[in-house]
Order: sequence, then structure tokens, then C-alpha cells
Amino acid sequence: MVTFCIALLLLVLGYLLYGKVAERVIKPDSKAQTPAYAKNDGVDYIPMPTWKIFMIQFLNIAGLGPIFGAILGAQFGPAAYIWIVVGCIFIGAFHDYFSGMISLREGGANLPEIIGKYLGNTTKTVMRIFSVVLLVLVGVVFVSQPAGLLDKITPDWMNNTFWIVVIFAYYLVATLLPIDKVIGKVYPLFAFALIFMAVGVLFMIFWNGIELPEITDGLSNCHPKKESTPIFPIMCITIACGAISGFHATQSPLMARCLKNENLGRKVFYGAMILEGIIAMIWAAAAIWYYKEKGYGESQASIVYFITETWMGKIGSILAMLGVVFAPITSGDTALRSARLILADFFKMDQSKISKRLMISIPVFVATALIIVYSLSDAAGFNIIWRYFGWSNQALSVFTLWAITVYMVITKKPWIMAFLPALFMTQVCVTYLLLAPECLSLDHTISYIIGGVVTVAFAIGFFVWKNRRKETIEK
Repeated sequence: MVTFCIALLLLVLGYLLYGKVAERVIKPDSKAQTPAYAKNDGVDYIPMPTWKIFMIQFLNIAGLGPIFGAILGAQFGPAAYIWIVVGCIFIGAFHDYFSGMISLREGGANLPEIIGKYLGNTTKTVMRIFSVVLLVLVGVVFVSQPAGLLDKITPDWMNNTFWIVVIFAYYLVATLLPIDKVIGKVYPLFAFALIFMAVGVLFMIFWNGIELPEITDGLSNCHPKKESTPIFPIMCITIACGAISGFHATQSPLMARCLKNENLGRKVFYGAMILEGIIAMIWAAAAIWYYKEKGYGESQASIVYFITETWMGKIGSILAMLGVVFAPITSGDTALRSARLILADFFKMDQSKISKRLMISIPVFVATALIIVYSLSDAAGFNIIWRYFGWSNQALSVFTLWAITVYMVITKKPWIMAFLPALFMTQVCVTYLLLAPECLSLDHTISYIIGGVVTVAFAIGFFVWKNRRKETIEK
């Protein structure tokens, strides 16, 4: 319990201390006109209250990651605490804050446009395709899982298929309408439900006085399949949204288009990620208790249901489950909205008219629907899609962190803050691709060596570019 309490405290201190350092580096300009005013179109660029933007950003990035990801990651044991704390403070929140602020200063630019500006047009084209595929996958996984949870707490006639249709219909409406008409009105209520859930579980952890492992007990791998599932890098992919997630960088531009002042960036972008890390920490602790009491084998949805019903009673569990349901739904709709905006940038199509929004949204929704049908028709379909989502999600963070690194070099900021996270996540993603059972499944030692060589190559390439740029400027 001591380690758990210290971890929560460190996350709060991370916002107050390292978040402040990041803010001093980016140097917000309180007098600069933000895109919300400069490009106000009544659809995507709209000035909104800060508290509402925070709630929307928090729900946009939350999804299933800090709950289901943390539950899966808890199988590794206390090492999950370290990754959530260190990853969230120094990598994830930094990643979200800088990607949001760069978007803000680039007129609310989407992630592929930002990456293209700092990593080249070829990379921009790749990222446009990569981002849209990832966002569609988010829409898929964040339809089926909340539908399954709602199926557990509603009458029999409201089955899984019923809820998939309802959620999908909501996604279409939320993607097409102005951001303040649906998302801006319902998200605060959804956010309160999610926060209630987290506070309720946290309270019961202390109330029940449950025994949690300490770091002093050791950081050995507790995973039931530890021979094929090493802590590094698989835990870093499994616990994504609670530590770092490339998906977040696709969401930050949505709120960058609604901020009234640059000074609000740390509260919205860095703060929302820290709150997500706290929720991930709470669910990791609850899951560690569950595995100790009940063992492994149950689905994440079943674990959530058991924990909330056992600790909070029937009514409390339903309220808590609703919080868990709302999290992925409110990431799925903005994921598809982001896909629409990225494609709009690619085709240079104005989005102020509903007809133009429909031209882009309909193909996106058709593709999403087809993948959902596939995931339901094959028992292993969802698991396969989730694995692709997990790796592509973190791979996107690698591109974002390298773009931030280049941005910091160009703007003469302490680029080491982004360079080290970029190197680390490069090693994570390359090594995972090599050794994970669902990927190439190579020998672990060989995978670590190749991953290290690739990472060093990236570092060398960066310094070569940096030195050439310096020489060009001096000439």
C-alpha cells in the first residue's frame, strides 16, 4: 500500500513540478490569438470554457486504456507502478502537452500535418494513412467493448448487437455535428461518471485495507506466461493510455482548436494525461488484488464487474460500470471525428457544410462497420484487431516524439526532453515487433540486440541531421 500511495503522490507532483518545467520550455504567449478565434467556423473551431475543454480532452484520451490496459498490465506485478508513474510524467504527459501546443501554434493543425512539417512530406503522407487506419481501429474497439459491458447490466433484449447499433449511430451524429452541440454538452456528464468510478474504487482500496505488493518485494515478472511475455517491452505496449499513447496526439488538435489562451495548455493537455495516469494506477492496484484473490483467466470486463460489484454493491457497480462504458465511447466518437478532419486536410475540403462532412464521413463509417462485422464473425477477430491497435498506437507516439524533438531543435529549446523519450519508445516498438508472440516471435536476446541497433541508428541519424542543419545555418 505504501508504494501505491507514493505512486499517486508522484503523479500529482509530476504535474506541479515537471509540468511546470515543460510549460517554461514551451513559453505560452497569453497575448497570441488562438485558432478558436482566428479560424472560428462554428463547427470545429469554437472557443469553449476551459473546464469543459479539460473534460473533453480527458475523455478523448481515456478510452479503455487506463482501465483495461492497466488491468492487463497489472499481470506483470509492481513493475506496472513504475511504468505508469515514469511513463506518464516524463513521456506521456510531455508528449500530449507539446503535441497540443504545437498544434495550437500551427493553427490547430492535425498530427500528420505537424509530423510532415518537421519530418518531411513523405512521412506526412505515411502518417495520414497510418493515423486514419489507427483512428478507424479505435472506433472499432471502442464500439464492441462498451457494447459488451452494457449487455451485462441491461435487460436481455438490449443485447450486444443492440448496443453496437446504438453506439455506432451516436458516433455518426457526434462526428458530423459541431463540437459544442453534442460532445460539448454530454462529455462533462460522462467525465463525472468516470471520475466517480475512479474515486469509488480508490476509496474502497483504502476502506478494505487491501494488501498490495511493494517495490521492496521485488520487480520480478508475475505474468502467467512470463516466459513468452517479458516485462520489457510488452508491458510498455500493454499499458499504453495510462503512460503514453500516440492516439492522444491525434486528439489534442481537437481541443487546440477550442482553447481561448495558450496559458491554458498545461492544465488541459498535461493535466488530463496525469489524471488518466491516476486512474490507470487505481485500476492496476485493484487488478493486482483481483489476481491474488481469484487468479487469471477472466476477461477485463468481467474483472471490472466483479471488483465494482464486490466493493460497491449492485447500484454502485452499475454507476461505476457506466463510467467505464462512457470512457471508450467518448474516445471512439472523437477518433472518427479526427479521421474526418485528417482526410479533410488531405483532400483540402472545407468542413463548414454538412454535405462536405458527409462526403468524408460515410466512407470512414462504412470501413468501420465492415471491420466491426469481421470482429464479431470471428472469435479471435477482436483480439487480433486489439493487438494491431496496441502496437500501431505506440508506433504513432514514436513519430510524434521525433517530430517534437525536431521542433525543439529548430526553436532552440532543450531538445533532450523529447529526444530521450523518443529513443526509449523507438526501442520499445521495434523490440516488440520482433519478439511479441503475435508479431515475429524471434528469440528475445536477438530481438533486444536488433532493437538496440535500430535505436542507435535513429540516434545517429538525428545527430547527423542536427549537425548538417547547424553547418547550413552557419554558412
